[in-house]
Amino acid sequence: MQEKGTISIHTENIFPIIKKFLYSDTEIFLRELVSNAVDATQKIKRLASLGQYNGELGELRVEIAFDEKAKTITISDNGLGMTAEEIKKYINQIAFSGATEFMEKFKEAKDANEIIGRFGLGFYSAFMVADKVEIQTLSYQDGAEPAHWICDGSTEFEISEGSLEERGTEITLYINAESEEFLSKHRLQEILDKYCRFLPVPIIFGKKTESVEDGVDEEGKPKYTDVEVDNVINNTSPIWTKAPSELKDEDYLAFYKELYPFSEDPLFWIHLNVDYPFNLTGVLYFPKLKKDFEIQRNKIKLFSRQVFITDEVKDIVPEFLMLLHGIIDSPDIPLNVSRSFLQADSNVKKINSYITKKVADKLAELFKNDRKGYEEKWTDIGLFVKYGMVSEDKFYDKAKDFVLLTNTAKENFTLAEYKDKVEPVQTDKDGQLVYIYTNDPSKQDAFIQSANRKGYDVLLMDSPIDTHFVSHLEQKLEKTSLKRVDADVADKLIKKDDALAHVLTEEEATKVKAIFDKAINRPAYKVELESLNPDELPVTVTMDEFMRRMKDMAAMGGGMGFYGSMPDNYKVVVNGNHKLVSRILQDENEEVQSQLAKQAFDLALLSQGLLTGADLTEFVNRSVNLI
Repeated sequence: MQEKGTISIHTENIFPIIKKFLYSDTEIFLRELVSNAVDATQKIKRLASLGQYNGELGELRVEIAFDEKAKTITISDNGLGMTAEEIKKYINQIAFSGATEFMEKFKEAKDANEIIGRFGLGFYSAFMVADKVEIQTLSYQDGAEPAHWICDGSTEFEISEGSLEERGTEITLYINAESEEFLSKHRLQEILDKYCRFLPVPIIFGKKTESVEDGVDEEGKPKYTDVEVDNVINNTSPIWTKAPSELKDEDYLAFYKELYPFSEDPLFWIHLNVDYPFNLTGVLYFPKLKKDFEIQRNKIKLFSRQVFITDEVKDIVPEFLMLLHGIIDSPDIPLNVSRSFLQADSNVKKINSYITKKVADKLAELFKNDRKGYEEKWTDIGLFVKYGMVSEDKFYDKAKDFVLLTNTAKENFTLAEYKDKVEPVQTDKDGQLVYIYTNDPSKQDAFIQSANRKGYDVLLMDSPIDTHFVSHLEQKLEKTSLKRVDADVADKLIKKDDALAHVLTEEEATKVKAIFDKAINRPAYKVELESLNPDELPVTVTMDEFMRRMKDMAAMGGGMGFYGSMPDNYKVVVNGNHKLVSRILQDENEEVQSQLAKQAFDLALLSQGLLTGADLTEFVNRSVNLI
């Protein structure tokens, strides 16, 4: 048997395209060839189960070897092999993929689709790194002759009699000068670990040394001997391929450690398992997030039939679920020829919706079955739930029943519970319910205490997503607004009909305002006189809720850039009923009046963290003199 020929005209320009444009990353040649080898082993196994192959299967496996001197990498399997005619059909005529032919032949098999590689061009990725590729193969068919194929990356090939004596295929790549990085044990191990860690048949890459027990010594202690064993790089039955009923918590935790060796244990997990209207399996883990929003997002790995595809899963997984870790495996996700990019279609949208629903259902179940445990985890998962509610309306509709609002006393409430709690006290004169919150309880403590004295409850909203969450709640909740506790003095946060009477005459009020305007002398600080409880501070500095919120959003990149560039403007509320104001009016020395007004103003700035630099130094010196 000796034959030379030219590969089908349809592929005249296939090699330059493969080398330059087809694959975004040359290292995936190994993934493609190993995947094809695995397919070959799965197919022979399937044929045996259908009674179409009666020979010995043996231990199905794929082996990878390299020879640095000869500059070769070899991938071999003991799968179904090929005849010379099949090589011509499957290798030379790319338009007909072996998978399509196999599908046609065995379409009566219910789950044949599980073992079909849909990527007919995978084999040709070898030419990205090789000047020449050789195939030695022997078909499983009775009486088949071994065949040998060789091609140097042009459209010409040669087929002759092969030398394999056992069923299977051996592909040898003669590595080109630009790709010699792959002739390294470390580099090949790295690629195999990345793409092939969970393939369904053993992937063997060289040998490794293991210590095995070998009898006992004179003291009766076990002795160990070093032995050379196959270096199997993969776990052939990862947990997502098993039924949840077969697994214990320890299995899920061990698998998490396998995926993310240096991470803390996850909070809980969701086992995905659906076969209609699409096939999808996987396990998603809720990591401990705390308040760190700058998390690494490439944590969910996408597989197709246990072959790693990508960790860019933003089209399959909703944005807010990118905070999760874990594995998704689906043969129904459409991939382009290089498997590197997902293509949007109805299946991707369905998968996206399914995952969102599963996550919401899991959280609802945890909340319902173990509220105490759920509350203990809330610090970690609150950020995630709020992020989901802000970004996905469907998720909001479910999560509104299990999102928790936490107040400064560290009590937790659902949205409905919190409304019932504060409605009697925190409804304004127009029937609007006002929720008061703090984003920095230590800095805003004076304001919190003032609000508490009026019987108001203060919510803790101090996570990075809360700026957006607060605005989102206002849009969703009926007749409800949210105000930060330092947006105004406590008496003015919730407008009531019970305003305190003025103790100052109109003339005295005008005089006090003029004293403070002159003492402060800053255009960004607007002085207003209010009649407040005499026990409140003499001066309070606040920023309007709307303006401050817009600035916060701009700082987070929320598309409010216009507000971000505007100067800060503050309101200086002077408490006309405070005894210090009476003292200022009684003192006829203008310098003393100015000093007292400036001191009260600086104290207000200090409580807000707004007193810095030379102004702080001047305040300290003035305080010493006053003492």
